[in-house]
Amino acid sequence: MNDISPDRNISMELARATEAAALGAVPWTGRGDKNGADGGAVDAMRTMLNSIDIDGVVVIGEGEKDEAPMLFNGEQVGTGSGPQVDIAVDPIDGTTLLSLGRANAVSVIAAAPRGAMYNPHDIFYMEKIVVGPEAKGKIDLAAPVRWNLEQVAKARGIPLTEVTVTLLDRPRNDDIVSDIRDAGARIISITDGDVAGAVMAGMDGTGVDMLLGIGGSPEGVSAACAIKALDGDMQCRLWPRHDDDRALAAERGLDLSQVLSLDDLVSGDDCFFALTGITTGYLLRGVEVTRSGARTHSLVMRSRSRTIRTIEAEHHTHKVEQFLAI
Repeated sequence: MNDISPDRNISMELARATEAAALGAVPWTGRGDKNGADGGAVDAMRTMLNSIDIDGVVVIGEGEKDEAPMLFNGEQVGTGSGPQVDIAVDPIDGTTLLSLGRANAVSVIAAAPRGAMYNPHDIFYMEKIVVGPEAKGKIDLAAPVRWNLEQVAKARGIPLTEVTVTLLDRPRNDDIVSDIRDAGARIISITDGDVAGAVMAGMDGTGVDMLLGIGGSPEGVSAACAIKALDGDMQCRLWPRHDDDRALAAERGLDLSQVLSLDDLVSGDDCFFALTGITTGYLLRGVEVTRSGARTHSLVMRSRSRTIRTIEAEHHTHKVEQFLAI
């Protein structure tokens, strides 16, 4: 790994990029046009990222899976001066949610020193388990669901029936849902975009104790940066959809049986994470129109200092119009 690491908290600057993406995306709310929404968010995020003093490379890009406009893998971002960093972007996590006018769409960026981020190489899905600090080191993705629920209940000092799990509402997670129900735990089902769900599982006071299930691999790498900052724990395993995925994994030298630890997903302890709400959800309020322009709500994290900031920002009309005109 490159030994040049960031010496300042660039997460505050990354939040400017997620704010811009949120402002660029929100006019597409409820319009049924996923690609149009992605285009507005991507262009605004790219413009803001390229104003930041970093030598960044997009490792986890946006758009290839959805055939949408993209900040593509390998793209250089930033001014080219400053720390050398890997960048993971998701200008809209929950594009379908936004296009249908539903809650919980967010904009996400994560960063870490060059070479620190795991690359899933176009294997788009992962099995995941995420918990907060109390259950750190006490989970095992290879163990039965009930065992992990019992571990979290014991760590939290609550009955198993009071453990709350969030997961994506997908047929591929039906067996996990059945196991959770059989154990008597609670479920908060989310329809799209599980980065916010992972953050909720890692953060105190959200009402969520654990994230389980099969979700996106790019989202897993981004969320790992937040979980490091939250001092939580996370394990993942690549999940092939079909034989083509298995053949691709073999070609790329990926072990589909390997349980990836948090350190496998993002190594070291100097990573950064920024998340801005687009439509109001469980974790954050979305973009709000005001008399002077718009208001955004963001979370900003750095793992080295374990600093978690909540930012409410006011954006003047003419600045908002600049983002929407990009």
